[in-house]
Amino acid sequence: MNKRILIVDDSFYMRTMLKNMLTDAGYEVVGEAANGVQAVEMAESTKPDLITLDVILPDNTGLDVLKSLREKVPGSKVVMCSAVGQEVIVTEAIDNGALAYIIKPFSEEKVLEIVNSALQG
Repeated sequence: MNKRILIVDDSFYMRTMLKNMLTDAGYEVVGEAANGVQAVEMAESTKPDLITLDVILPDNTGLDVLKSLREKVPGSKVVMCSAVGQEVIVTEAIDNGALAYIIKPFSEEKVLEIVNSALQG
């Protein structure tokens, strides 16, 4: 069975790019959320194998969303996505249970490598 992934990013462009990379690699994208509230709701309803979570969201920080996911969808695997220069937030995210992070702009190879390793971890 295909691994199911939820993409969380406020940028439509980034969501589309990630979705294309992941579906081309054989993953099933079960949803796309543009903000933190949507992200938690979708994660609860779709129970994805992995969530890619942007660090900066319009209604929330990725860190707050990560903490909500830990409460509401325990055991969910999360990979953070961040722009260069947000290392402090990323470190805190890892401390709060994120498995890895992808730095934007990213290459398809790097995304798939990180997603594969997070799903196996």
